[in-house]
Amino acid sequence: MLRLTGGPNCVNMADTKPAESRNIAAYEADAPHLLVVDDDTRLRGLLQRFLSENGFRVTAAANAAEARTLMKSLAFDGLVLDVMMPGENGFDLAAFVRSESDVPILMLTARGDAADRITGLEKGADDYLGKPFEPRELKLRLDSLLRRARGPQATSPMREVRMGAAVFDPERGELRRNGKPVRLTSAEVLMLKLFTTNAGRPFSRSALCTRLSIALERSVDVQVTRLRRKIEDDPKLPLYLQTVRGTGYVLVPDRVD
Repeated sequence: MLRLTGGPNCVNMADTKPAESRNIAAYEADAPHLLVVDDDTRLRGLLQRFLSENGFRVTAAANAAEARTLMKSLAFDGLVLDVMMPGENGFDLAAFVRSESDVPILMLTARGDAADRITGLEKGADDYLGKPFEPRELKLRLDSLLRRARGPQATSPMREVRMGAAVFDPERGELRRNGKPVRLTSAEVLMLKLFTTNAGRPFSRSALCTRLSIALERSVDVQVTRLRRKIEDDPKLPLYLQTVRGTGYVLVPDRVD
C-alpha cells in the first residue's frame, strides 16, 4: 500500500530525489497548475513527483512567504497547503488566499482532528486530508475540487467525425458504422468525445486517467482496444485511434463534417 506522510523515516514510497529543481513527467500544456506548500523537503518533492506523473503541472514552495511570492507572478488552478509551517501557518495563508481569490484549496496536514478540520474550512479551505494519506485519494479529491471550480461550461455544437466506415456524433454520443448504430458504453462515449473534440492531439495515459476519472492506466489501454474493435477495419493495425510511442494515444480521423 502506497502512503505518503511527513517526518523522517515515514514515507513509504519508492526512494527518489526531490523533484523541485527539475521537470518530471510529461503533461498536457493545459494541465491544471497546482501550488504545493509544505516545509518538509522530502514530502514536498514526493508530492511534486506524484502529482506531475498524474496529469498536473506542479510548483512547490517551502513556506507561506515563498507561496505569496509565487502567487504574485503565477496563476494557479489549485493549492495544496500544509498547516504546520515555520512563520505563517497554512490556516492563515488559506485565509489570505481566500480573501483574494476563489482558487480551490486543499489542506494537507498531520493535524486531522475535528477542531482543526473546522478551522481549516472556516479559513476558506475547500477540503481537508490528513497525513498519512493515500496518493490516489489525494488525486481524486483534487480532481473533484477542480471539476467543481470549473463548473458547467458553454460549448459550441460538436460536429460529426468520420473514421473510414465509422462516424461518431459527439453531440449525441452515437457511433454508426456502415450506417448502422454501434453500441457504446458510457465510458467509451466519454473517451470518444475527448478524442474527437481534440482530433490530432496526443494524450498520455496519465492525462486520460485524469480527464476521464479512470483509476488505472491499464484500464485506458483496455478501453482503447475495445474502441478500436468498433472503429477500425483492422484493430491490430489501427489507422484512426493510433498509439503514440512513449506518450499514449491520438485520434486521426478522415475528416470532421
